[in-house]
Amino acid sequence: MRLEAITWDRLGDLLAERLLDLEPADGGAWPRVAFDGAPAARPGDLAERVSEALRVRGRPSLVVATEGFLRPASVRLEYGRQDVESYYQGWYDTAALWREVFGPLEPGGDGRVLPDLWDPATDRATRSSYVPLPPGGVLLMHGPFLLRHWFPFDLSVHVLLSPGALRRRTPDAEHWTLPAFERYQKETDPSGTADVLVRSDDPRHPAWNG
Repeated sequence: MRLEAITWDRLGDLLAERLLDLEPADGGAWPRVAFDGAPAARPGDLAERVSEALRVRGRPSLVVATEGFLRPASVRLEYGRQDVESYYQGWYDTAALWREVFGPLEPGGDGRVLPDLWDPATDRATRSSYVPLPPGGVLLMHGPFLLRHWFPFDLSVHVLLSPGALRRRTPDAEHWTLPAFERYQKETDPSGTADVLVRSDDPRHPAWNG
């Protein structure tokens, strides 16, 4: 696949322009976009950049991080703090994401989205208020492993790091998670299945397949 060099600012603008014409596949009123990638790839930064570009264009959006939907520590760390299988399969409360984020954006939904549910630092509920996303507003969700859950995204963006770059940019204390991302690549092939691929081995010089 041929990738073209681009700046982050230009990438944010081009993605925002693309989203202006994005129609939800289910006929609803809210386009849903995935920014998929390992934490070291910082997909949230791109989501925030696109959100700002949409704001300038008069289109509301809501950025939601799956980190705000972690399961309680008693559940996700049941088999230890460095259990790769648990990290890959069970750290994120996908049922809550379906219920609190995607459900309200289905056809006939009220558009009231819960932006986060659980604070991993305090290991307690965040008690955040629901955020109303007006019709036409865009959900921008970011996090790892997003493309393996059958979430109803209307557009998916995968921020890719080569294995070497992923290792270099992942803190040493988190290297135990690397096998999970290797498995994700083999089982889900996000690089091949995402609508948009962004390569960020050098964070100063991204490239994409747009």
